[in-house]
Amino acid sequence: MVSQPNGANGQKGSFPSSDRIILTTYPGQSVVNPIPLNWGAADPHERGPVLVSRASSTITKRNAIGAHGGSYAVYNALAIAAGDLPYNFLPSFENTHPTFDFPQQPAWGDKRKIVAMDPFGHEVSRLYKNHLDDGLDVRPTIAVTRATMRLAEITESLREGCLQVDGDIVISKEGDVRVTKAAVEPVWYLPGVAERFGIDEGSLRRTLYEQCGGSFPELITRPDIKVFLPPIGGLTVYIFGPPDRVSNPNVRLALRIHDECNGSDVFQSDICTCRPYLAFGVEEAIKEAQAGGSGVVIYFRKEGRALGEVVKYLVYNARKRGGDTADKYFARTENIAGVKDMRFQALMPDILHWLGIKKIDRMLSMSNMKYDAITQQGIPIIERIPIPDHIIPQDSRVEIDAKINAGYFTTGKRYTDEELSKVQGRGWQSWEDVVH
Repeated sequence: MVSQPNGANGQKGSFPSSDRIILTTYPGQSVVNPIPLNWGAADPHERGPVLVSRASSTITKRNAIGAHGGSYAVYNALAIAAGDLPYNFLPSFENTHPTFDFPQQPAWGDKRKIVAMDPFGHEVSRLYKNHLDDGLDVRPTIAVTRATMRLAEITESLREGCLQVDGDIVISKEGDVRVTKAAVEPVWYLPGVAERFGIDEGSLRRTLYEQCGGSFPELITRPDIKVFLPPIGGLTVYIFGPPDRVSNPNVRLALRIHDECNGSDVFQSDICTCRPYLAFGVEEAIKEAQAGGSGVVIYFRKEGRALGEVVKYLVYNARKRGGDTADKYFARTENIAGVKDMRFQALMPDILHWLGIKKIDRMLSMSNMKYDAITQQGIPIIERIPIPDHIIPQDSRVEIDAKINAGYFTTGKRYTDEELSKVQGRGWQSWEDVVH
């Protein structure tokens, strides 16, 4: 017997009447009757819906492991425990359909090309209406909307005459820009993910189970379930110009793949080039769209090279106290995290396949990991565009020069190891206020 927790107001949480907790399930159990999920089927009805909810109406039909919402699943749990959200709440999807109907691409039916997202995740309320009408908890994992955005750098470019108001994409001299946005939650087809990383599925499942603290036992007890919704952040696509141009190979495409950096992207810390490169990517995407092409910026939630902000700030401390020079840049990260980078771009191209991108005319990135991941998936890149020198913050030379020395693409100078040792960050002699 397991007691039920109280809500924040002292009342019982909104749980079902049964007090029995199902820790895991096994193939062949009476509680197991999953709806078939045939990953890679081009017909969405043959493919089937992704069902991961443990709500009473759906738990016996589940065909996926994990939870909707990525890392936000924990907040959902808190809301239920506090009594603010009914345990069996089912959302209404009225008027939530996409603002643009992305045409189905051949890759949507290829289980080797899309392994990290549900290609039908934006059309749940239409494609799986019969399951919703039956009371099953089927939820979208993609949402497509329209918006107007404004960046200070875009406003400045308009003032300087580098961009023009066209009334369609850039709609005001203040820098208001129209954009189509698509938010995507991660949905992993485990055999495909394992193949991308060159490992066997069993090793992947066991490692995920152990390194997530045993949170998902069905990773090892239900090998018949092949889909996992991991508790990580997703991505957002920003499309400048008509969205239908993105999949047209006869139209030029400018693309920026950007990995999250809250300190720079939002608060404009000058220790790295993330915000400047992001703003440059947005501007170039707008210019391409205004010239009759298409511009796309894809923003991945992979804070601090997917190491997180805590690790990032620990690295900052180690850099500043130990001598912030470019020749030691990666060593500071490896000492704390064990690796230089955990972004592992192998899953990144899935969104490009979903969008129907056939080729990239201008790739606004210096990362060889991104370049290799995209080209290995059969998408050619015609030109690579490094960050212009004049927008690199002074204190970020340590980062950018170390990356170039490590193999990042550049059309400029590559430094020797001796020269890297002389590239140093600002203020590392009197950087902190506390004496240790």
